[in-house]
Amino acid sequence: MSVFDIFKQLEHKEPAPTGAVEYIIVGLGNPGTEYENTRHNIGFMTIDTLCEKYSLNCKKIKFKSLTCDAMISGKRCLIMKPSTYMNKSGEAVTEAMSFYKIPPERTIIVFDDISLEPGKMRIRRKGSDGGHNGIKNIIYLSGSDMFPRIKMGVGAKPNPEYNLADWVLGHFKKEDGEKLEKCFDNAVSALELMVDGKTDQAMNKFNS
Repeated sequence: MSVFDIFKQLEHKEPAPTGAVEYIIVGLGNPGTEYENTRHNIGFMTIDTLCEKYSLNCKKIKFKSLTCDAMISGKRCLIMKPSTYMNKSGEAVTEAMSFYKIPPERTIIVFDDISLEPGKMRIRRKGSDGGHNGIKNIIYLSGSDMFPRIKMGVGAKPNPEYNLADWVLGHFKKEDGEKLEKCFDNAVSALELMVDGKTDQAMNKFNS
């Protein structure tokens, strides 16, 4: 790395987080290399894009998750990738919420949605689990469905007989790559708006 590259990195370095944690941002997925880049892990992939933009290293083990924190839109945010496996995501999320005394309204969840095509996303202020086991566990353990969320499209099963678990644990098609990259960037921009208290603006701009 040249001296120029080092100075360039320093120039774009985000300020160190200060003050109390005000928001929790969680991307859902399954830990382990066998699940990398699968449809069910699109929440993790979105967090990876966020971390790349903010030059973060999301590897600190805390709250049964890989974590880091950052100043986003002027607020200190805890960023999480739960290591509990999808069906027990609520264990990690509620532990962090309890520790920092963060209400559901300031805990943003990013996860996969089979009702949306790859490259599409939908922001909601609250809602039911919609059959998603990770969200179901978070709602069950927290006792609330008031979580802002970003649902990331992974596409529907190719036919009704196709096993749902096989579908969401499968990999994206090669042709989905460009659409996904754009969607990850949009999701990061939406997160910045949501943390800034502009969820309506995020919904108007990015909802598919």
